[in-house]
Amino acid sequence: MISIVIFLMIIGLGALYVAMHLTSDLEAVGETSFFPFLLLGVALLIALGFEFVNGFHDTANAVATVIYTNSLSPHLAVVWSGSWNFLGVLVSSGAVAFGILQLLPVELILQVGTNAGFAMVYALLIAAILWNLGTWYFGLPSSSSHTLVGSIIGVGLMNQTISGPSGTSGVDWVQTAGVGKALLLSPLVGFLLSALLFIVLKLTVRAPRLYKEPKANTPPPFWIRALLILTCTGVSFAHGSNDGQKGMGLIMLVLIGVVPTAYALNKAVTPAETETFVAVARQASAALARYTNGIEAPGDSHRDVETYVRTRQLTATTVPALQRLTDAIGDEVSRYGSIAMVPQDLVDNVRNHMYVASEAIRLIEKAKAPAFSSADAAAIDNFRKQMDHATKFIPTWVKVAVAIALGLGTMVGWKRIVITVGEKIGKQHLTYSQGASAETVAMLTIGMADVYGLPVSTTHVLASGVAGTMAASGSGLKWDTVRNLVLAWVLTLPASIALSAGLYWLFRHLF
Repeated sequence: MISIVIFLMIIGLGALYVAMHLTSDLEAVGETSFFPFLLLGVALLIALGFEFVNGFHDTANAVATVIYTNSLSPHLAVVWSGSWNFLGVLVSSGAVAFGILQLLPVELILQVGTNAGFAMVYALLIAAILWNLGTWYFGLPSSSSHTLVGSIIGVGLMNQTISGPSGTSGVDWVQTAGVGKALLLSPLVGFLLSALLFIVLKLTVRAPRLYKEPKANTPPPFWIRALLILTCTGVSFAHGSNDGQKGMGLIMLVLIGVVPTAYALNKAVTPAETETFVAVARQASAALARYTNGIEAPGDSHRDVETYVRTRQLTATTVPALQRLTDAIGDEVSRYGSIAMVPQDLVDNVRNHMYVASEAIRLIEKAKAPAFSSADAAAIDNFRKQMDHATKFIPTWVKVAVAIALGLGTMVGWKRIVITVGEKIGKQHLTYSQGASAETVAMLTIGMADVYGLPVSTTHVLASGVAGTMAASGSGLKWDTVRNLVLAWVLTLPASIALSAGLYWLFRHLF
């Protein structure tokens, strides 16, 4: 009971911190109309609602083994897991957040404050929440990551259908394929490595009780208990640092769309860093100039570069346009002495210039066309990183808000998933060694994915890990449960695509 009170006090202090900083940021905007703030409030509630559902849907997997093996009481387990989810969110890098956003059509990201932008945010969030709630109700460990990716694809496809064959980028299939591989391979990694670790454990650790079903209301020996609590901690922390970022990226889209003057550019960039930014822009421009082949840049360089980002088709004017856009960005920032001093009516425009230039450089580097020399490539990539620092940032209060939503979500709704993981995957009940093996692999897999900015499914990695240990032990699998898990995994993409596409179409007409 004391642990719950302490956790709720931390949540309360976090909520106060969020409210104070959000209020301070909005006061500086000077917006007089109430409607933008209403849109902001609704969008933030939906985004945080997604993370809340994610908390009791995905994080239940982290506490399943410690609850089922009586290592921790249910109330203490969810508070412990919620706390480590909270910390994982706070220290996350943001790489996963912006990796997810790269799946969206570029024109919707650049015009997120338009009717289409709001329809996009609402559609993909509500679709993800609806599917997560449905699979949770039936006790199926479905993936929030999988659901969100499907929702983004649905929005992209419907946006392309509405706009016609020209003028829209639709779905970024190259980026989607990269994310899809991570989501596809992570359950296989979980299954195989968990099975292997279980076999190694059985060969090296001769402790019969480790391989037996937990006794009712009886905690395991101290060292087994410590191991299970450690793996639960690791999975919870890794889940917070990976899954929490998806909500952060969407919240930043909302903030940029509704109050761009406060959030389109990183006001925390210091004057000294701004001087470095301008110098790096000049170096990048000089490097790009060596690859223009003497071709004059078009009049609307931004549109030319945006077309390249949208179509991936390099033309003779792409590099000259990128070079001129780089000069324009450096001039704009230099003129005002600091990124924080860019006038409010220009902030959104400067941010869009930086975003498009950064994406163009990323795609050119990936395609290796044109082939830059090592020195020029370093100068150009340094400029991309400087622009990302100025545009792809997450305020601390956003991390705290997402951490609160995840932490609170962890405290409810865990029982259905725990029973599925503990009793319904294998023909025998989960043993201590199986729980420890599956969670160790899940902790390491999710942690590595976070390092490389890849979204993976906590649910799929852990559930498949438990299945792997059941197969390795020879106890066998309950194929009806496995069939349901695979069915949820297979249906998640098409269902979330259809849901978000339909909602996007509806919201486009409503807005």
